[in-house]
Amino acid sequence: MIFSNIKLKYPLIQGGMAVRVSTAPLAGAVARAGGVGVIAATGMSVEELRREIRAARKIALNGVIGVNVMYAVRNFAELVKTALQEKVDLVISGAGFSRDIFSWGKEAGIPILTIVSSARLAKIAERYGAAAVIAEGCEAGGHLGTDKPTTEILPEIKGAVKVPVIAAGGITDKSDIEHIMKLGADGVQMGTRFVLSNECSVAESFKTHYLNATKEDIVLIKSPVGLPGRAIRNVFSETLSRGEVPEPLCDNCLKACSQEYCILEALENSRLGNIDQGVVFSGQNVYKIKDILPVKQIFDNLAGAFSEQIKTQNIERPGE
Repeated sequence: MIFSNIKLKYPLIQGGMAVRVSTAPLAGAVARAGGVGVIAATGMSVEELRREIRAARKIALNGVIGVNVMYAVRNFAELVKTALQEKVDLVISGAGFSRDIFSWGKEAGIPILTIVSSARLAKIAERYGAAAVIAEGCEAGGHLGTDKPTTEILPEIKGAVKVPVIAAGGITDKSDIEHIMKLGADGVQMGTRFVLSNECSVAESFKTHYLNATKEDIVLIKSPVGLPGRAIRNVFSETLSRGEVPEPLCDNCLKACSQEYCILEALENSRLGNIDQGVVFSGQNVYKIKDILPVKQIFDNLAGAFSEQIKTQNIERPGE
């Protein structure tokens, strides 16, 4: 899939799901199983991120650990630099575009991956020094950068850049992986499937909301970040659609915010189990997942989707 010096058993990146959905127990287990375990730093303090990285390392047993930071958050630079200081294996950025992050990564000798939804942005990321790009389509959970499906944007992005292209959005099972790899993806990113793992530390009611979701329950909501978000219908999303959500007390955590409501508070509420008071971000195909499994079992179920030629991959560090 990628890059040199960092051995991967499978070209699979676990999605960085904020707020505190992708934390050390999940990221460490994914890394230990042979994928890229990712901690979502958005919504964390610098010290909390340090603790999560170190905890994930202990679980991972030399597996690959990455950190995802949303560009829209005000402490973006501090979080990224903390991840680099902690010597994570890679950093992923999305929900906006940072030029500075590439020089920071180069100086630290750590690859930077950028989430993109168009060939134009992929080419820009490559020009600035992205080690790979993650082509994320409209089927993804959370904040979306396009209304086009992954199967449409992937070939366009693949044809526009020479760096590896990882497909993301709506990928939940072995058949999804096989299909997207045939379209030319160098690897995949999966988030939603790993929420329904034993190691994901969200509240049980959060997981139950996932398990009970039907195809008709998947909705698009407005986010104060300025991007649409894909979520599972609940009381909060219905209230939001009527424009009845009260204005929040603002902690000034985003670089730009409509202040219609606090997205970080809404995500934290749902993670803690207060489903009706929060946003439950999810990929479009969550309804296809019917069980909660250990991360190792999830990997065992997916392993056959990866050909023998790509089971061992390398991640190249800048300057090598």
